Amino acid sequence: MSSFDLTPPAGDHDGAAGHGAEASVVPTVRRRRDRRGRGIRGPLLPPGSPGHRTRSERFDDLVLDALARVERTWPAVGGTELAVEDVPPSDPAPWEPGGVTLGRLFPAEAGQPARIVVYRRPVETRSLDADDLAVLVHDVVVEQVAHLLARTPEEIDPGFGTR
Repeated sequence: MSSFDLTPPAGDHDGAAGHGAEASVVPTVRRRRDRRGRGIRGPLLPPGSPGHRTRSERFDDLVLDALARVERTWPAVGGTELAVEDVPPSDPAPWEPGGVTLGRLFPAEAGQPARIVVYRRPVETRSLDADDLAVLVHDVVVEQVAHLLARTPEEIDPGFGTR
Protein backbone atom coordinates (compact mmCIF):
# COMPACT_ATOMS: atom_id res chain seq x y z
CA MET A 1 0.00 0.00 0.00
CA SER A 2 1.47 3.37 -0.98
CA SER A 3 1.51 6.40 1.27
CA PHE A 4 -0.77 8.29 -1.14
CA ASP A 5 -3.54 5.69 -1.35
CA LEU A 6 -6.85 7.02 0.02
CA THR A 7 -8.70 3.72 0.16
CA PRO A 8 -9.42 2.45 3.67
CA PRO A 9 -8.07 -0.88 4.83
CA ALA A 10 -10.21 -3.89 3.95
CA GLY A 11 -11.61 -4.44 7.44
CA ASP A 12 -12.42 -0.76 8.12
CA HIS A 13 -16.04 0.11 7.30
CA ASP A 14 -17.75 3.43 8.08
CA GLY A 15 -21.33 2.34 7.53
CA ALA A 16 -21.37 2.77 3.75
CA ALA A 17 -21.43 -0.92 2.88
CA GLY A 18 -21.35 -1.67 -0.83
CA HIS A 19 -20.60 1.91 -1.90
CA GLY A 20 -16.92 1.50 -2.61
CA ALA A 21 -13.94 3.45 -1.40
CA GLU A 22 -14.93 6.75 -3.03
CA ALA A 23 -18.18 6.99 -1.03
CA SER A 24 -16.32 6.70 2.25
CA VAL A 25 -13.78 9.39 1.39
CA VAL A 26 -15.92 12.02 -0.40
CA PRO A 27 -19.26 12.79 1.27
CA THR A 28 -22.11 13.37 -1.12
CA VAL A 29 -24.06 16.60 -0.70
CA ARG A 30 -27.58 16.94 -2.07
CA ARG A 31 -28.31 20.46 -3.14
CA ARG A 32 -31.87 21.52 -3.72
CA ARG A 33 -33.24 24.95 -4.45
CA ASP A 34 -36.54 24.40 -2.72
CA ARG A 35 -38.92 21.66 -1.68
CA ARG A 36 -40.30 20.78 -5.10
CA GLY A 37 -37.16 21.60 -7.08
CA ARG A 38 -38.79 24.34 -9.13
CA GLY A 39 -36.52 27.15 -8.00
CA ILE A 40 -37.13 30.36 -6.17
CA ARG A 41 -40.30 32.15 -7.17
CA GLY A 42 -40.86 35.87 -7.41
CA PRO A 43 -43.27 37.90 -5.30
CA LEU A 44 -46.96 37.37 -5.92
CA LEU A 45 -47.66 41.09 -5.89
CA PRO A 46 -45.20 43.71 -7.08
CA PRO A 47 -43.93 46.20 -4.52
CA GLY A 48 -45.93 49.41 -4.52
CA SER A 49 -49.26 47.75 -5.22
CA PRO A 50 -51.93 48.08 -2.52
CA GLY A 51 -52.03 44.33 -1.92
CA HIS A 52 -48.31 44.20 -1.21
CA ARG A 53 -48.64 46.07 2.10
CA THR A 54 -48.97 44.02 5.26
CA ARG A 55 -51.89 44.22 7.69
CA SER A 56 -49.77 46.04 10.23
CA GLU A 57 -48.69 48.63 7.64
CA ARG A 58 -52.32 49.24 6.65
CA PHE A 59 -53.23 49.54 10.34
CA ASP A 60 -50.47 52.11 10.86
CA ASP A 61 -51.91 54.15 8.00
CA LEU A 62 -55.38 54.06 9.60
CA VAL A 63 -53.97 55.33 12.90
CA LEU A 64 -52.04 58.14 11.20
CA ASP A 65 -55.15 59.15 9.21
CA ALA A 66 -57.28 59.17 12.36
CA LEU A 67 -54.84 61.43 14.20
CA ALA A 68 -54.51 63.73 11.18
CA ARG A 69 -58.33 64.16 11.08
CA VAL A 70 -58.41 65.03 14.78
CA GLU A 71 -55.40 67.31 14.47
CA ARG A 72 -57.15 69.45 11.83
CA THR A 73 -59.73 70.59 14.38
CA TRP A 74 -57.56 70.31 17.51
CA PRO A 75 -54.06 71.58 16.65
CA ALA A 76 -53.00 71.23 20.30
CA VAL A 77 -52.34 67.52 19.73
CA GLY A 78 -49.64 68.33 17.14
CA GLY A 79 -46.72 67.52 19.44
CA THR A 80 -48.15 64.20 20.60
CA GLU A 81 -46.23 61.06 19.70
CA LEU A 82 -48.18 58.20 18.22
CA ALA A 83 -47.30 54.53 18.54
CA VAL A 84 -48.82 51.21 17.51
CA GLU A 85 -48.10 48.02 19.41
CA ASP A 86 -49.42 44.54 18.75
CA VAL A 87 -50.84 43.76 22.20
CA PRO A 88 -51.13 45.64 25.48
CA PRO A 89 -48.89 44.68 28.37
CA SER A 90 -50.38 42.31 30.88
CA ASP A 91 -50.35 44.89 33.68
CA PRO A 92 -52.93 47.67 33.14
CA ALA A 93 -52.26 51.21 34.22
CA PRO A 94 -53.80 52.21 37.59
CA TRP A 95 -56.31 54.56 35.92
CA GLU A 96 -57.59 51.94 33.45
CA PRO A 97 -60.59 49.72 34.13
CA GLY A 98 -60.26 45.95 33.85
CA GLY A 99 -60.53 44.25 30.48
CA VAL A 100 -58.53 44.44 27.29
CA THR A 101 -57.17 47.87 26.50
CA LEU A 102 -57.54 49.15 22.93
CA GLY A 103 -55.42 52.25 23.41
CA ARG A 104 -53.46 54.04 26.08
CA LEU A 105 -52.35 57.59 26.77
CA PHE A 106 -49.04 58.28 28.45
CA PRO A 107 -49.12 61.91 29.65
CA ALA A 108 -46.20 64.25 29.03
CA GLU A 109 -43.61 64.25 31.79
CA ALA A 110 -39.97 65.21 32.36
CA GLY A 111 -39.46 66.78 28.95
CA GLN A 112 -41.08 63.86 27.09
CA PRO A 113 -44.13 64.61 24.92
CA ALA A 114 -47.43 62.86 25.49
CA ARG A 115 -47.76 59.50 23.72
CA ILE A 116 -50.84 57.76 22.40
CA VAL A 117 -50.49 54.01 21.90
CA VAL A 118 -53.04 51.99 19.90
CA TYR A 119 -52.99 48.20 20.27
CA ARG A 120 -53.44 46.56 16.89
CA ARG A 121 -54.53 43.00 17.70
CA PRO A 122 -57.38 43.84 20.12
CA VAL A 123 -58.72 46.49 17.75
CA GLU A 124 -58.57 44.14 14.74
CA THR A 125 -60.29 41.41 16.75
CA ARG A 126 -63.24 43.66 17.57
CA SER A 127 -63.82 44.91 14.03
CA LEU A 128 -66.04 43.17 11.51
CA ASP A 129 -64.52 44.42 8.26
CA ALA A 130 -62.16 47.07 6.88
CA ASP A 131 -64.70 49.88 7.22
CA ASP A 132 -65.50 48.92 10.80
CA LEU A 133 -61.77 48.77 11.53
CA ALA A 134 -61.27 52.33 10.29
CA VAL A 135 -64.16 53.59 12.44
CA LEU A 136 -62.92 51.74 15.52
CA VAL A 137 -59.36 53.04 15.09
CA HIS A 138 -60.72 56.58 14.78
CA ASP A 139 -62.82 56.15 17.92
CA VAL A 140 -59.85 54.83 19.91
CA VAL A 141 -57.68 57.77 18.82
CA VAL A 142 -60.49 60.24 19.64
CA GLU A 143 -60.88 58.72 23.13
CA GLN A 144 -57.17 59.04 23.83
CA VAL A 145 -57.04 62.63 22.54
CA ALA A 146 -60.04 63.42 24.76
CA HIS A 147 -58.13 62.08 27.78
CA LEU A 148 -55.11 64.14 26.75
CA LEU A 149 -57.08 67.38 26.47
CA ALA A 150 -59.36 66.64 29.46
CA ARG A 151 -62.49 66.81 27.29
CA THR A 152 -65.23 64.40 26.32
CA PRO A 153 -64.87 62.38 23.13
CA GLU A 154 -68.02 64.06 21.78
CA GLU A 155 -66.29 67.45 22.06
CA ILE A 156 -63.30 66.18 20.09
CA ASP A 157 -65.44 64.55 17.38
CA PRO A 158 -69.22 65.24 17.30
CA GLY A 159 -69.73 61.98 15.37
CA PHE A 160 -68.01 59.87 18.03
CA GLY A 161 -69.72 56.53 18.59
CA THR A 162 -72.55 57.13 16.08
CA ARG A 163 -71.05 55.33 13.11
